[in-house]
Amino acid sequence: MFGGPKLVVWFHVNILSQRSSWASCKLRVFALANRHHELELEERNMANLLAKFRIDYSSLTMVQDITEPPQPETKQLFDDIIKSFVGDNAREECRISESELSTLAEKTNRQLRLRELLLANSQEARLVVMSLPMPRKGSISAPLYMAWLEVMSRGLPPMLFVRGNHTSVLTFYS
Repeated sequence: MFGGPKLVVWFHVNILSQRSSWASCKLRVFALANRHHELELEERNMANLLAKFRIDYSSLTMVQDITEPPQPETKQLFDDIIKSFVGDNAREECRISESELSTLAEKTNRQLRLRELLLANSQEARLVVMSLPMPRKGSISAPLYMAWLEVMSRGLPPMLFVRGNHTSVLTFYS
């Protein structure tokens, strides 16, 4: 499971674990660390949150190198995916503009880096459950967003992308 401190995928993981084909699978949780200097605190907080919701997991890994630039091979894969959507030959409604690529370069690099982390940590998984990237309405074209999803999932085990609606569905009392 890849995601931030919010456990938006808990419900889906819980449902899947009740099915006989998934019941014996181990749940490995990967969470993005926001503050490198407070890594241990963030890991403790995530472990406490998992315990409060009685989520049985086999390992918890805090990922802290998400801001590193992606490898050239990953960038090349992304460029290959979007090449038919960039430039004057692309249909206007499916075009990814150079200005959009420039504006969203940092976010694109984050998605490319997530791919590398998924490859490194989840290549042998039976299923990967991951929070969808949440774009602001009107801030990204459909082809670019779909290219992000494609680059994150290509060549990996089956992936379940989950999108929340920013509404808390799990309640706990401290």
